[in-house]
Amino acid sequence: MLKIDPVSRSVISHTAAPRKKTFDDLGAAARALKEQDARRESLFAQSVHAEKNKDDLMAKKFAEAVKKAKESPLTGKPLRDFDLD
Repeated sequence: MLKIDPVSRSVISHTAAPRKKTFDDLGAAARALKEQDARRESLFAQSVHAEKNKDDLMAKKFAEAVKKAKESPLTGKPLRDFDLD
């Protein structure tokens, strides 16, 4: 709630809105913290797994790019901006 002076149009006083409780009891707060911890641990495990498989994935992508490059050889000279004038 704001109290405003009509003449100077400035805030004279304010009262903050009452805060809602995040949790009703301590048990609910503890369960929420455990759930967050489990989620965080799961995300970390996924990132570790992704990092372990990263080398394999990059090697496969590189092999596929080399295969595509061999299948479609470069024909002619590459165009430069200078050549188009």
